[in-house]
Amino acid sequence: MKKNYLFAILFAFLFNASYAQDEAVTAVRKNQFKINMLFPGFVYEHGFSEKNTLYSEIALGLGYRYNSYHNDGNVYLFPLISEQFRHYYNLEKRAAKGKRTAFNSGNYIAANALYNFKSISTNDDYGNYDSSFTVAALWGLQRTYKGKFNLEFNIGPGVNFDQYDTEFVPVGNFTLGWVLGK
Repeated sequence: MKKNYLFAILFAFLFNASYAQDEAVTAVRKNQFKINMLFPGFVYEHGFSEKNTLYSEIALGLGYRYNSYHNDGNVYLFPLISEQFRHYYNLEKRAAKGKRTAFNSGNYIAANALYNFKSISTNDDYGNYDSSFTVAALWGLQRTYKGKFNLEFNIGPGVNFDQYDTEFVPVGNFTLGWVLGK
């Protein structure tokens, strides 16, 4: 009789342990590396609590400026460094609906600090594209699919500072890439 109780308890324990491994993830990953392909770059995201991360990115950015004197615009490329404090707010809701939450797949709000280096493609007719610093409040989403294909989008208002001016600017980012590692 004691063997039956022991067997039942052992079976229940093993069943619960195996079921727990299949549950949806409701906390961010501690360490996550990504490669962005659309605008080449590298990302490291460090989770320091269940829903908060520090996101660090080095990449090439794309900008657009309009010159009213020439009545035309110019597209330019620049290296950038971006730091974001992210708060993922819907991981439990996604998990409850059976949606993927692995690899920080969720929606977030973020405080962003962005440093744009001097442009590597300039056109003298449109002015000098010197380095600048931008702070922004962002809303975004990140999805990592099977095969670790990653899609990310964020947008929000920001304030840009450079040696000539301080101005309100829209800030947005769209990336396609892959999560590296396990």
